[in-house]
Amino acid sequence: MVFEDVPATDYDRFMGRFSAPLAEVFADWAGVPPTGRMLDVGSGPGALSTVLAERRGAAAVSALDPAPAFVDALRQRLPSVDARVGSAEHLPFDDGAFDGVYAELVLHFMTDADAGVREMVRVARPGAVVAACVWDFENARAPHSLFLGLASAESGRTRGAARPGTDQGDISRRLRAAGCADVVEVELSATATFADVDEWWTMHTLGVGSTAHMLDGLDAAAIGRVRAAADEHFGDGPVTITGTAWAARGVA
Repeated sequence: MVFEDVPATDYDRFMGRFSAPLAEVFADWAGVPPTGRMLDVGSGPGALSTVLAERRGAAAVSALDPAPAFVDALRQRLPSVDARVGSAEHLPFDDGAFDGVYAELVLHFMTDADAGVREMVRVARPGAVVAACVWDFENARAPHSLFLGLASAESGRTRGAARPGTDQGDISRRLRAAGCADVVEVELSATATFADVDEWWTMHTLGVGSTAHMLDGLDAAAIGRVRAAADEHFGDGPVTITGTAWAARGVA
């Protein structure tokens, strides 16, 4: 997992400003059950767990993430949430334990996404919603796609093989293969504004997630050209970025 050594504060600066608003629209669309327990798989520091706790109470929420620093941060923010360190591929819960199982921005980081989705379905009670969302890398609509593109133009790196969930239809296929019925898929978007290009640029130099190593191997002149391209693209003033994710839900 790429986040195991990442401080929760750096993750929040990098992706939290998008994952928090995305969690709101994701929960709206996926649906929050009126009773029973909910599970946030790959919770990070707690963007989605916070939304679920606000809507149903923290005591109704369980959360799991492989990064101890993220779980510690979540426990500090939401002490009544049952937050555990663990992997999506081996969920430490009984069959049919939850009335809602969710994974926000995590399938593409799983070691075995199919196993992770099967586990999500296993711990959902019959009739419960199982839902996931991942940024749309297929059409370069992730919040950090512009940075990836500018850095790739300088380094010559390409996207490579598609990661789980990042292409249209991928999450839906995995949910169906895991046994879900009534699977549907939509696009969901979230927007964040940065004070200026400096703040936007700094976010991508924190060593977090998909942009962590994009500048590795580039000399100062090459990095300068990437930055100059960003300055030219945005100009002066605030920078507003919208990220769009594929989201799919099914019924266990």
